Amino acid sequence: MKTKLSILVCTCASIVLSSSAHSTELAKINNTVITAESFNKRYQENMKFFQFRVPSKKEVLDDLIKRELAVQEAKSQGLDKDPEIQDRINSVLFQSLVERKLGKDVEKIHISDDDAKSYYEKYPEIRTSHIFVTLPGNASSEEVKTATEKMKSIQKALKDESMSFAEVAQKFSEGISAPMGGDIDFQTRDRLDTKYYDEALKLRSPGKVSDIVRTPTGLYIIKLTSIHSWDETDKPKIKRIVFEEKRQKLFEQFMDQLKKKAKITVNEALLIK
Repeated sequence: MKTKLSILVCTCASIVLSSSAHSTELAKINNTVITAESFNKRYQENMKFFQFRVPSKKEVLDDLIKRELAVQEAKSQGLDKDPEIQDRINSVLFQSLVERKLGKDVEKIHISDDDAKSYYEKYPEIRTSHIFVTLPGNASSEEVKTATEKMKSIQKALKDESMSFAEVAQKFSEGISAPMGGDIDFQTRDRLDTKYYDEALKLRSPGKVSDIVRTPTGLYIIKLTSIHSWDETDKPKIKRIVFEEKRQKLFEQFMDQLKKKAKITVNEALLIK
C-alpha cells in the first residue's frame, strides 16, 4: 500500500506546496508552505486511488514533508541542474502538457462496433510467412547489390519448387522466424511495418507470394497464408487499435500547431551516417 501512498503524495505535491495570504498555513518547511485548504481539497480528490486502507491525513502530510525536505536538499546539491535529471523533468513536462491539452478530447473518443468493423474491413488481421535478408536504410550501393542478388537467388529457388516456402525460409532467411519456416502468425496492422503489411495485403489470396519488398530493416519475400474474418478476430483489440489511431491523430494535430509556431532546422544528411 506504500506505493499507492506515494502516488497520492506526488499528485498532491504539485498543488499543495504553495503560499497565499488568504489560506491557512498547515505546515511550513523552510520557506515552502502547505496550506490546509489546498491540502484538504487534493486529499479528497485522491481518495479514489484507495480501496482498502485509506491513509490518514497525518500520514500523507508526513510524507509530503519528507518529500519536500528531500527536494530542497536535492536542489541545494545542484541535482536539479544535472542534465540527466533535467531530461527526466522535461519528460514529465511533456506528458503533463499533452494530458492537460488533450486529456478531455481523448476522453470523448468512443469507438463503436461499426467503427471497428469499418476499420477492419480495410485493415484485417493477417497471417504471413517471410524470407528476410538484412539491409539497413543507410546501406552502401555494394551492400544493396549483394542483398538483392541473394534475394533473387532465393526467388529462383522458390520458382524451382524443389523446396517449399517454409524450407527455403529455414535455409536462407536471416530473420528470427526462420526456424518456423518464416511464419509470424496472425498480426494486426499496428504490429507490422507499414510497407510489409500493405504489400502482404495486396496479395489478397492466401498462398500467394510477393516480389522482393524493401523496408527500413531489409528485404522481404512475403507469403500471405491467411486472413481472419471479422467474426474470427479479437474485436476489443481492434477497438483499442482504432482508439489509439484516433488518439495519435489528436496528438499529431496538436504537435503540428506547435511546429507552426516554432523555428525548426534539421540537418537530414546526418541521419544517414
